[in-house]
Amino acid sequence: MKNKVLYMNPHQEQLATLHEIRSIMDRSSRFISLSGLSGVSAGVFALIGAGVVKWYLGQNNILYRNDYTVSLNLNTVVFLGSVAALVMILAISTAIYFTSRKARQNNQRVWDSKSRRLLLNLAIPLGVGGIFCAVLLYHGIIYLIAPAMLVFYGLALINGSKYTLSDIRYLGICEILLGLVSSIFIGYGLLSWAVGFGALHIIYGMVMYYKYER
Repeated sequence: MKNKVLYMNPHQEQLATLHEIRSIMDRSSRFISLSGLSGVSAGVFALIGAGVVKWYLGQNNILYRNDYTVSLNLNTVVFLGSVAALVMILAISTAIYFTSRKARQNNQRVWDSKSRRLLLNLAIPLGVGGIFCAVLLYHGIIYLIAPAMLVFYGLALINGSKYTLSDIRYLGICEILLGLVSSIFIGYGLLSWAVGFGALHIIYGMVMYYKYER
């Protein structure tokens, strides 16, 4: 019995070629040097920050309640803002470090048209969200700040996923859903913030690391 020879007909070859070209163009238009380790480190810093905030609130007898009566004095606002700023600085610093290291390993540039498009599409929802959270703080609507941060951050991730690894879209969806749920159960703002910026980042970072960097 003669062996069967496997081959692709011209139509299949054309489809395979088009698929390969599309894949190459897709990679060339996306910033793919994001490191999963940056997500893990950001999550760790967020959990530490949430722990510090929880300790501070306990020391000052400030408790999250499932009502609309939570108010913060100026010292507390400054402290919370300082912790948030420090967490953000540390997260960005480690993200730059791990991303630059991965880009060097892949012989890719860190700052080019792809990374600029990514940052721009991340910055627009984040900037609007930051202003909106400042407005909430100005009007004393403290209980919606953490949910709003999660929702706008999720929107930023989804908006930026067009220009980098599409996996961050799923992280963005989870952040939005968590933010919407915590906007209903307002007594769990700090917990939802810790889960969204801490636990979800760590899980996402580990998945991305084992998927793309091992």
